[in-house]
Amino acid sequence: MIKAGAGEIPADLVIKNVRLLDVVTGTVTHTDIAIVGDRIVGTHAYYSGARLIEGDGRFAVPGFIDTHLHIESSLVTPLEFDRCVLPHGTTTAICDPHEIANVLGADGIRYFLESAERTVMDIRVNLSSCVPATEHETSGARLEVDDLLRFRDHPKVLGLAEMMNFPGVLATDPGILAKLAAFQDVHIDGHAPLLSDKALNGYLAAGIRTDHEATTAKEAREKLAKGMAILIREGSVSKDLEALAEILDENTSSFVALCTDDRNPLDIAEEGHLDASIRRLIGKGRPLHHVYRAASHSAARIFGLRDRGLIAPGWRADIVLLDDLEGCAVSEVIAAGRLVRPEAFEARYPVAPVGLASMKAQPVTADSFMTPADPYRNMTPVIGVRPGLILTFRESATLEVSDRGLLPDLDADVIKVSVVERHGKNGNVACGFVTGFGLKTGAIASSVGHDSHNITVVGVSDVDMAVAVNRLIALGGGFAVAQGGEVIAELALPIAGLMSLQPFETVAAKLRELRAATRTLGCTLPEPFLQAAFLALPVIPHLKMTDRGLFDVDAFRFVE
Repeated sequence: MIKAGAGEIPADLVIKNVRLLDVVTGTVTHTDIAIVGDRIVGTHAYYSGARLIEGDGRFAVPGFIDTHLHIESSLVTPLEFDRCVLPHGTTTAICDPHEIANVLGADGIRYFLESAERTVMDIRVNLSSCVPATEHETSGARLEVDDLLRFRDHPKVLGLAEMMNFPGVLATDPGILAKLAAFQDVHIDGHAPLLSDKALNGYLAAGIRTDHEATTAKEAREKLAKGMAILIREGSVSKDLEALAEILDENTSSFVALCTDDRNPLDIAEEGHLDASIRRLIGKGRPLHHVYRAASHSAARIFGLRDRGLIAPGWRADIVLLDDLEGCAVSEVIAAGRLVRPEAFEARYPVAPVGLASMKAQPVTADSFMTPADPYRNMTPVIGVRPGLILTFRESATLEVSDRGLLPDLDADVIKVSVVERHGKNGNVACGFVTGFGLKTGAIASSVGHDSHNITVVGVSDVDMAVAVNRLIALGGGFAVAQGGEVIAELALPIAGLMSLQPFETVAAKLRELRAATRTLGCTLPEPFLQAAFLALPVIPHLKMTDRGLFDVDAFRFVE
């Protein structure tokens, strides 16, 4: 490496004649890039090499780093995720496998670590801190601090994943404190939606360093002022880039990074991955090299990845070649010194699927979704959904009562929502009402239900709700759309009820069919399935539905 960098011997690989963007200064330099093994050894000079890539004057930028995501929510395996997003320039992904961990426990984490050892891209793992997320839902597993410590020294592990139970932190819950104490010397990821003032100070005093839940610039600025790095999230459901773009500037870019959190293959096919976020930020007038800095060097620094994020001698050879800098038009990708080609993916050793028998829910009937009227309440609480937000809102409605209990009000866009326990522990079925889906008929069901991944179903018809849920039970998990007493579209997700066994292209095509089917029901949400999945997440304000009932996140208790 030293001799090749000094020009005394040929490099392994040389990218000739590129325009190198310096994400520190913003300058663009015509140069070669010399690589030996997985390391850059030369820039700002011209080199010879055993292999050459003709840059043709294209732009070279550091590989992109997705700083927070759950690969399970891409609906494909880690190896398929690798094949799906690496060509978009995402060379490193920092994942929290708490979706599969909530279903399978330590076996789910073990599956992810084994997969991460075989991917072409570099997948790093933060160990899931909240399994279950709260005690207010039925999860498939429980992970205590000793369960996490067995994985702490794995070379793919960075630290402790998002500490979602911020009420538990502030209440100094002994189990939470034990996890925080055990990871004080490594990265601890945060998750603190709407937390502010002294409560935020108390949360940060535990050594928590990052947050991807800010949804307004005001919230993000307070967190930046208190030492948190802000991860601007733009996923399939949670779309915070529009609100947060203004915080990314010359003063903050070293403390801002990008993440997707949850993004599915159809959105990736139609819009892109982190490259889409980069395009949008530049399009909104954010300073160009600071956007690329946030996507690479800042992300690496924030998470302690000291070997990547710059195109410079001695740094990991993760390089994205672009036809257009402002449009982030990805042309070719080099990951750890290897040009990304189909044969690189074909050479990976497969990982055996897990959790194929994790669906243990019992079949339901239409009567399972009857919702009795409360004789002491005139107004029924309703979960309010808004596109692009996983925050939900507390609304209310006056609903008609029949011999089957409370009825949906289609004129007011109020339909039923139910969560069906699927881990075989208690058979809970909890019912309530939601607004914002726009359904006029039928039902939509999902076994992706953050974070405990029970079955969430929304619908107009009790019969169709039962049909959709029972189909998911038969499939071992997935998505289903029912209308007129039959299933009209579906996607099987048999790996822990979360991931498909199919290639990402097949999953994208199925998602297109599912979206079209939901539109025939009248659905107005652009991504109804993942939106439904977050209805059951009782750590995100304000009103949620778990298998144990309607939950007020602000009060952190069930609605009476």
